[in-house]
Amino acid sequence: MKKKETLSGRIREGIYDMCYIWAKEMKAVVKDEGVLIFFIIVPLLYPLLYSWIYNNEVVREVPVAVVDLSHSNMSRQLLRHYDAAPDVRVAYHCDNMEEAKRLIGHQQAYGIIYIPADFDTRLNRMEQATVGVYCNMSFLLYYKAIYQTATAVVGEMNSGIQIALSGNYTGHEDEVTTAPLTYDEVPLFNSTAGYGSFIIPAVLILVIQQTLLLGIGLAAGTAREHNRYRDLVPVSRHYNGIFRIVLGKSSCYAMVYAVLAAFEVLVVPRLFSFIHIGDPKAILWVMVPFVLACIFFGMFISCIIRYRENVMLIIVFTSVPFLFLTGVSWPLSSIPGAWQGFSWLIPSTFGVRAYVRINSMGATLADVRPEYIALWIQVLVYFFLTCIVYRYQIIMARRHALKRLEEIQTTIRNLP
Repeated sequence: MKKKETLSGRIREGIYDMCYIWAKEMKAVVKDEGVLIFFIIVPLLYPLLYSWIYNNEVVREVPVAVVDLSHSNMSRQLLRHYDAAPDVRVAYHCDNMEEAKRLIGHQQAYGIIYIPADFDTRLNRMEQATVGVYCNMSFLLYYKAIYQTATAVVGEMNSGIQIALSGNYTGHEDEVTTAPLTYDEVPLFNSTAGYGSFIIPAVLILVIQQTLLLGIGLAAGTAREHNRYRDLVPVSRHYNGIFRIVLGKSSCYAMVYAVLAAFEVLVVPRLFSFIHIGDPKAILWVMVPFVLACIFFGMFISCIIRYRENVMLIIVFTSVPFLFLTGVSWPLSSIPGAWQGFSWLIPSTFGVRAYVRINSMGATLADVRPEYIALWIQVLVYFFLTCIVYRYQIIMARRHALKRLEEIQTTIRNLP
């Protein structure tokens, strides 16, 4: 009977200490301006700002410089059709390429259409003519608008020349001449071919992970700076246990991001009318292990954070590499095997893939089972690694406390 009372007493004590640590961590989140920014302000405002910037999905009326050395009827016809397209605008007519390059350098134009002097002559001789298209590759949306419009206009003129030379008598013959094989282009899952619907879902998941890592790392740096020996765990009777520390801290972060994660993955896509065809229940089921994996991953790597400033140097620069490793913005088949193996250590890799397939492609939870299982494996692995790290921190804190006690005793003995 006594043993049972002792066991129940330990359980009650553990629960009480866990609640104490949770409350203390919650107060630290609210009082620390840096942590509050990363935990509340950034997750709320950054997705809205990023989504608003890319809400138009495509760019229109991109200014283009033209170098027409042919000055022929065919070159003027090509430029009229090109200027009539909605995505581009012939803004400048230049006498040479050097003048057009200067416009590109001053960002007054983002592309050049170069028509050589022998353009019309070669066409009249039944020879192949060329049109040069130069694009500023630092702006991919501008490149897409300039190049695709040029390709469409040149293809249309090619069809007109073929029809004029074919000698056909009916419209059907003209169709067969210009397009012997027809096809229907049906964009899957991104009918507008917009950049926002393509990249925003991945960014939303990455924002959850990166802000969690930054906030947890900043809190760890603050805890160390407030400790005499730079220990992560303070010397206190409430911190006398691994699981109560890990569960107390993680429950604080989980409560905060339970609301923020739901806002980002369910509300933001609807606010800006991005593709959102997935089942909300399936999305939330995926978010549970993803948020937990990010929390334990952040707590694990926080052991190397010695100062508050370190977290910015360690975490911020990883955002773009982590995005590429997900296989969304860069083809997964083109990523080397070693980097693919490294990406399995990052929660965003499986979180982004699962969320994009459910939200943008209408997949079910069964369709993303490999990613779902991988996230739960990460939860377990990083949970135990975090326990090991905090066990080491408790041992170091006790050693430093004993050292401090010995220093006090020595000082007392040396008093006159």
